[in-house]
Amino acid sequence: MDYSFAGLHQDDRFRWFADGLRTVMDRHGHTWVDDPDAAKLVVNFFRGAEPRPFRRRAQAVFLAGVADVDGPFDSHLVHGYPLLIRSLSNLFIALVDGEAQDPDIHFVTPEQGHYVVAGNCDRPQYFEQVYRRIEPLASSRLVIDNVFDEDLPEALWNGDGITESIHRAGQHLNELELLPAPFPMHEYLTERDIRHLKRLYGLGGLSYGNLSARLDETRFWMSASGVDKSNLRVIGRDILLVKDYDPERNAMLLSVPPGVEPRRVSVDAIEHWMIYREHPDVGAILHVHAWMHGVPSTEFNYPCGTRELGQAVADIVRTADDPARAVVGLKNHGLTITGRSLDEIFERVDGKLLQTVPMS
Repeated sequence: MDYSFAGLHQDDRFRWFADGLRTVMDRHGHTWVDDPDAAKLVVNFFRGAEPRPFRRRAQAVFLAGVADVDGPFDSHLVHGYPLLIRSLSNLFIALVDGEAQDPDIHFVTPEQGHYVVAGNCDRPQYFEQVYRRIEPLASSRLVIDNVFDEDLPEALWNGDGITESIHRAGQHLNELELLPAPFPMHEYLTERDIRHLKRLYGLGGLSYGNLSARLDETRFWMSASGVDKSNLRVIGRDILLVKDYDPERNAMLLSVPPGVEPRRVSVDAIEHWMIYREHPDVGAILHVHAWMHGVPSTEFNYPCGTRELGQAVADIVRTADDPARAVVGLKNHGLTITGRSLDEIFERVDGKLLQTVPMS
């Protein structure tokens, strides 16, 4: 993987980190390039008080933002998430307690994930841990492009009983207070930055959780990205019909009604597509930023919307006693729950969902 640095990487406060990261990247066989515009991974260094975005030219470029942040870093959503968004990064790396020789490092992801590498330890091992947090994310492949075809059958323009079940499920999540408020991008970004963010990430907004339900053997309905999940009504805008994945275009194929300006489908569509195709008995999937005691869980260091995360979840579902009734715990992400229907999923998990997701 070609990588480069941008911003203040030669500043005294960051040089030690840039040198250590470059050493471990080279040791693992990655290639340094002088021009950040030619890199697959760009590490952008900036002061925490003055976040400066690096404007990448392509969606495929992974941007990690690095900044010094005064402690205590006791809430990653308060102290880290705004800097992730303002720097337009795929991953924010906070160096906390700059007085330490090797400060604690906090990693914050767009999915609200939060990881920590403790400071003041063996220097090579320290940067090896940093590398293990960055590399899987930077090398993963996003599947967030959408191809909209105005070929939805007229009988489905206003939805059906399945889309009504998605509407009910969204309302139920709201009643359970399991729909975190969408992150207020407008409070932190200019309109130009918001347009740039949406173009790069394919985001309609930063909201969390998604729902889907099978229509037939190959197609499924799914909630859109960045919409109010408590009021999923309009076909083509709130709920979309996913008909396939095109590997050549690396895009999800969607059927929409004519005359509707469609929104993008949830970034987890590739994950749901993999599960539905492999398991015909799965009739619905719920992904929620919540937790349950006693569920098998794995820490996936991949972003939402990547083939790698989708494959990792599909692999865990495959090992379940009944893949059509699986509950997969994703540390730093939440839960992916399969069922015969969304109503059946809620019957199984009623009273068991917890709002706090383990972070590590």
